[in-house]
Amino acid sequence: MSVMVTVEFNLKPEAAEGFLETMKSTLPDTRGFKGCQDVKSYYESETHSLLLVELWDSSEDQQAYLKWRADGGMMEAIGGAIAGPPIFRTFDIRDDI
Repeated sequence: MSVMVTVEFNLKPEAAEGFLETMKSTLPDTRGFKGCQDVKSYYESETHSLLLVELWDSSEDQQAYLKWRADGGMMEAIGGAIAGPPIFRTFDIRDDI
């Protein structure tokens, strides 16, 4: 079943621009990962918050992607730029409602 996953990054103001540049080079790999249908990015400059809205074929595909990123050291690479842990939410897509 397809899922929508939101990920919110609250960024440190002094690191926000560098983080956004990192995302520009990182998200093409996300979009090309098995099961990823789409990723949209939304940035709120006043609060330095980046929201990603991801569509996946399944939550298992998204979890495999997260493991791949974690194993590749992504959290260590971005850890200094974020003000706290990313906030993940997973929604089942309900076409029947």
